Amino acid sequence: MTTLHLHAEDPGDVSRAADLLRSGGTVAFATETVYGLGADALSEAAVARIFEAKQRPSWDPLIVHLASATEISSITNVEGELQRRVNLLAETFWPGPLTLLLPRKVVVPDSVTAGRPLVGVRVPSHPAALALLQAAGLPIAAPSANTFGHTSPTTAAHVLADLEGRIDAVLDAGPTSVGLESTVLDPAQTPMVLYRPGAVTAEQIAAATGVPVEIFRVAGMSTAQPKESLPSPGVGIRHYAPRARLILVEGSEEALRQTLREVLSQGGERVGVLLPDGWRLDAVALVEPWAAWEDQAALAAALFAGLRALDDRGATIILCPLPLSGGLKDAIRDRLEKAARQA
Repeated sequence: MTTLHLHAEDPGDVSRAADLLRSGGTVAFATETVYGLGADALSEAAVARIFEAKQRPSWDPLIVHLASATEISSITNVEGELQRRVNLLAETFWPGPLTLLLPRKVVVPDSVTAGRPLVGVRVPSHPAALALLQAAGLPIAAPSANTFGHTSPTTAAHVLADLEGRIDAVLDAGPTSVGLESTVLDPAQTPMVLYRPGAVTAEQIAAATGVPVEIFRVAGMSTAQPKESLPSPGVGIRHYAPRARLILVEGSEEALRQTLREVLSQGGERVGVLLPDGWRLDAVALVEPWAAWEDQAALAAALFAGLRALDDRGATIILCPLPLSGGLKDAIRDRLEKAARQA
């Protein structure tokens, strides 16, 4: 299979991508978070092609993307207090990087939800994603457009590096802006449960709804587990990982320098460093500039691209400072901690 490289600024290419989706094909496309690998969410056969291309296990559920919040009722059953919460969240955060886990209708295939009663839905804010959704006229299931467990793609080149020849097309819209996957929230519980941190924070959600938010913690699970359905997209054990072994350093410039000296003293490795702006090293390494340490949004946007760049430069070990908790830093920590876990 030849993967078509289409361009989001060309209306003809958007129409071609929409035609591919309607005919059961797979199209990678930019959202504000990362590139997603899309297929018709209501077609069992089309969804199966996502799992095949990504080599994704069936126990990992997908997120369905909609063109507008008015389409929620076509694939979910929402009423009562849950409807009130969903309305508040949609009015505040959609279009945008927030996924809601909602009771699904039978029209949604089991493969989309990994057999669970809830389906993840969101309305992306990226104009290319919205144009494609509107042109296709379909709900589109779209996990990140990379091989399973690998670093998520934030450019079309990243998509092709993983999936060239395995998908029908990529709709190129340049680099994504947020750079981390969407926040995933179950709004039906009290407190509401945040399964995956993202650009929409627990604090923002609680303020918008007046309902407390609890962050889900994975406990007692190994990388050999689970084979059963996960409670949500984004809670897999080892995920977002570069090919190189990732070593995290609790964030300080001196701690990073000390860890680099220790790793280099062991020999036999090509060591890469994801280095915040203005930080200095006192030993030789492959350095990939990151962003200003105080700029959470810039750190998030450049994280996956930086890890992929160090992989491409041949690093066998990557050192990365780990931001403190709070706000968007929670999402950065979440991705790095999952990426650093050993298989």
